Amino acid sequence: MTERFESDDQSQAQVPTPAAVKPTGVKPSPLQAPAKPKPAPGAAAPAPAAPGSTPAATPAEGSPADAPAESSPGPSAATEGVTAEQLEAARPFGEVTEDGHVYVLVGGEKVLCGQVPDVPADESLAYFVKKFEEARTLVDVLEQRVEAGTASSDMNRSADHVMAELAKRKLVGDIEGLEARLEALRPRIAELEAEHKRATEAAKAEHFAQRDAIVQEAQKISEQDPQKIHWKQSSARMAELFEQWKAHQKSGIRLSRKDEEALWKRFRNARTTFDRHRRAFFSHLDETNAEAKRVKERLIAEAEALQSSTDWNVTAGKYRDLMDRWKASPRASRRDDDALWARFRAAQDVFFDARKAANDQVEQEFEENLKLKQALIEEARQLLPVTDARAARKKLSGIQDRWDAIGKVPRAHFKRVENDLQAVEEAVREADSGTRAKKVASEPEVRSNALLTQAEDKVTELQAQVADAESSGDSAQAKKLRGELQSAETMRDMIKRSAASL
Repeated sequence: MTERFESDDQSQAQVPTPAAVKPTGVKPSPLQAPAKPKPAPGAAAPAPAAPGSTPAATPAEGSPADAPAESSPGPSAATEGVTAEQLEAARPFGEVTEDGHVYVLVGGEKVLCGQVPDVPADESLAYFVKKFEEARTLVDVLEQRVEAGTASSDMNRSADHVMAELAKRKLVGDIEGLEARLEALRPRIAELEAEHKRATEAAKAEHFAQRDAIVQEAQKISEQDPQKIHWKQSSARMAELFEQWKAHQKSGIRLSRKDEEALWKRFRNARTTFDRHRRAFFSHLDETNAEAKRVKERLIAEAEALQSSTDWNVTAGKYRDLMDRWKASPRASRRDDDALWARFRAAQDVFFDARKAANDQVEQEFEENLKLKQALIEEARQLLPVTDARAARKKLSGIQDRWDAIGKVPRAHFKRVENDLQAVEEAVREADSGTRAKKVASEPEVRSNALLTQAEDKVTELQAQVADAESSGDSAQAKKLRGELQSAETMRDMIKRSAASL
């Protein structure tokens, strides 16, 4: 069965009839036509119509007339989803002719909707009422969205679509009322769409600002001095920024193509610059590390060649020179530098441990000298109190000669033993001056005693300096001081002899 839509010039177009559509399981409407009983098996076919007579309407295949007699009648496509109340509400706006033409009344004018022949009038009307109800449902939904203030960019398009369907006049119902409802929504739709546009633009602006902040930070990282940048932290941060960028792209907010491309170009350039600087830095670092390792390997070889030397003072000076050269050499990677330093230090330790052992042995020998000088101090103290100044002075002179012949004592005891002997020497000098029967000392005697005191102080000072230089391994300084000490001792002995002759 077909439906014919006729325009004002009576041209016709065919559309599927409701009977050709399969039911969708909606509850039967009271408007549906009863099913015609199917002939029993073996029954005679209907007799052909007599010539000139009007043939009876034959239902299209799949129409309710084809349904089995024993099944419940299903709703036809025309009336499916249309209630009796909806059909009754539409009657004042529709009209069905005997040949199935359906008209809608709009503004007092009757407009042809179309034709649904060979079905009851209510089914023909229901077909177009259903279209009206579908349009009204769309308007209801649109009103609900407007009432809820749901901002959307497609609301005006929805209204235009419904208005276009109403303008076709291919439905039956209060078209003018529905059009009035749509027109009443237009101002509010415009407001909501303007709000939606503002919100969208604000969201885009915020999204742009966030994306721009990512780009600016990436550019700031890429602009750092490659020689001062902390590569591990900066690389990790650049990776985080890239993940943030991808997350923003998936957020659903889309920027304009121009903005998107401009931001990506800046971000890509920042990442490219950073990667180029990083590759160049580490390439140069590898070269520097290799050169540093070569330099320090040579220093290690020199240090290992000296580690067996027993020329303590000279070799100690060479090790100090090697240490200065090590500090001035370029740095390798931390792991390589630590390993190289361990080897360099190990070579030094061999030498300095051997020197310490030798010094400990010397110190042990000095301990024997200390014991001998302690005995001389006790012998000198036997001269006190002085009763015979001349005899005391003579014995003290012999003690002093033996004192000088003994040699060095441990550095920790040097000052003490020197002070102990000096105290006896001063007591003898004072006693010697008292035996002159209150005779005023001559000017040469006073001068000689003062010079002797200065000479002895100078010798004591130089002896301490020589001990310090030798302990620190400064052979050159020790050699120089020993020369000065020898001269000072010679001068002291001359003064002593001169004082004794007075």
